[in-house]
Amino acid sequence: MTAASRAMTQLVSWPDLVEARPSCGTGRAVRSIRAEIVHFHSDRSADLHLTAGKIRRFENDLKSSSAIRLVPDSHWVTLCLECDADIDLLLTLVSVALHAHQGWPDSSSAPPTRCNDQHDGCARDVR
Repeated sequence: MTAASRAMTQLVSWPDLVEARPSCGTGRAVRSIRAEIVHFHSDRSADLHLTAGKIRRFENDLKSSSAIRLVPDSHWVTLCLECDADIDLLLTLVSVALHAHQGWPDSSSAPPTRCNDQHDGCARDVR
């Protein structure tokens, strides 16, 4: 079982999350009632809808992680999933993302954002 599959299995067991079709059309997604939270585009990467505010708040910490790729002006971060520690990091950040999305009254009022599926931030030569 791949790291992405293990992470997906854990996330869909959370009471506030369900599997969904990703709005980008690539891979699999997990969403809350308010927003898409995670897109799994490959067996070793996930895009997390962390929000611009949370990315700004934790930017230095996010940049210091070798598992995280930031895309300028994106509300999403990409996590490279290669080991159990990367899955644990994703699960922790999903909790942060869920909290961030609670601020939106409903998903239709949240600003539209595109995930990072066009950026291959987890290419083997990047790491």
